Amino acid sequence: MKKFTVAFLTILILNSCNYFKMQEDEEITSEVVAVVKTEKLYKKDLISILPEDISKEDSIILVRSFINNWAIKQILLQKAESNNSLEEVNEIERLVKDYRESLLINNYKEILIKQQLDTVIKDSEIEDFYLKSKENFKLNEELVKIKYLHFDKKVINKNELIKLFESEKIEDLEKLEKQQLSFKDFQFRDSVWTQLDKVLLKLPFSKDIMLKKSKLLQKQDSLGLYLVAIKGVLLRNDTAPLSYIKPTIKQMILHQRKIELIRDIEKILVRDATKNNNFKVY
Repeated sequence: MKKFTVAFLTILILNSCNYFKMQEDEEITSEVVAVVKTEKLYKKDLISILPEDISKEDSIILVRSFINNWAIKQILLQKAESNNSLEEVNEIERLVKDYRESLLINNYKEILIKQQLDTVIKDSEIEDFYLKSKENFKLNEELVKIKYLHFDKKVINKNELIKLFESEKIEDLEKLEKQQLSFKDFQFRDSVWTQLDKVLLKLPFSKDIMLKKSKLLQKQDSLGLYLVAIKGVLLRNDTAPLSYIKPTIKQMILHQRKIELIRDIEKILVRDATKNNNFKVY
């Protein structure tokens, strides 16, 4: 019986210690560190802003800054509330309500779109869209089909590189590609339309020269030798080629699908609400 009493008292003491420790922790976290009229800032609000590995000096600076900013915000808010008319306050609350409703609705729509939108677009659909709206796809920049090569002017096989570059044979192109690690810069795919302005940043040729088809352009400067061949040119206001505008058309088709999907969803929601007597017009 004596042993039981001792054990019981020990447990009681330990539990009491834990209780007082929890109470102490709660009091610390609920400790008020700043007051602006009726608004209070608690110590627990400061704990969340402090990084784990911050030094004591930096933590003091951060806390002081946080308290000061909090106080300024509360003072301004209270001044604003007391100096705005009832109509102005009501208008602000209406705007907040409208904004909250818009956020909720748009978030719900995005969830439905992710669940139901068909994102697979066939090439035939893209081509059909392009042909129907071709006149609307005008370029606002110059495009070129170009291949170029930039290498050190001191290379031993300079003439061989020029010859391979001029050639239109696939095997010669492959020979060039095998040596690409020794080149400063290059682009061999002249079947792709490229923005001229981006190319001009890499090559020391004037824009006028680059806007003309050419089998071979050469230029040498202190940085090396440049070889350029221009296969095709498109000017501003020319019709954009399908291969270049394809990503934009995909986005346009998806946008149309989103609009149609939302309209269908809205019709279904109204129909179901009417059917379930949740929507009535008097």
